[in-house]
Amino acid sequence: MTLTDHHSRYLLACEAYSSVKAFDVFSIYEHCFNEYGLPKAIRSDNGVPFAVSHALHGLSQLSVWWLRLGIKIERIKPGHPEQNGQHERMHRTLKQHLKPAKANLLQQQEVFDDFQEEFNFERPHEAIDMKTPSEVYCPSEIKLPEQLDELEYPLEDSTKKVTKSGDIWLGRNRVYVGRAFRGYNVGYSQVEDDLYLLKFMDYELGFFDLENRRVISHETIFDIKL
Repeated sequence: MTLTDHHSRYLLACEAYSSVKAFDVFSIYEHCFNEYGLPKAIRSDNGVPFAVSHALHGLSQLSVWWLRLGIKIERIKPGHPEQNGQHERMHRTLKQHLKPAKANLLQQQEVFDDFQEEFNFERPHEAIDMKTPSEVYCPSEIKLPEQLDELEYPLEDSTKKVTKSGDIWLGRNRVYVGRAFRGYNVGYSQVEDDLYLLKFMDYELGFFDLENRRVISHETIFDIKL
């Protein structure tokens, strides 16, 4: 798992894991946010754990948490790694550095640590005027909040908390929103007879009616606009 700062190329995290589980990913990001502050945006590909293909707008539990922290999501288009070229270039350099693979995760992590030290403090980069990332990088002034307040929607018709199974209830009608939103409040407003607009924070997620009981959106709101 690797995290880099877009502007300075500074490598924030380089961790060896046998698999990328949700708990591991959250802990890595939480550590980085505490250490370096919150970014204004995170650019990623469309794979797990950043996105889920079958979910509303591809939003995973991780990406919904980012939105709740006020972080903008930027997704590259599938098959276009050049849209995140700086990070992909770092990965190519890292793969060259790792050959051959080590016998266990502990030995692999030692190699990662050595690479991170060299990459940040010793290796000059042409794209930043032959400086090292450590000479350019500056931590964010936006701090990770100790606790998040409940979301409120004073301009919407109503507010509902998403259940553990990813639903909201309108009377006896259950509407599936997605498990990524569980525990968060969402707002909705009636726009036509039995047609409602669903919002998470300031994001319009889509529409639902009481017949299909599922939020539907035909618009992607997190892709990078070229």
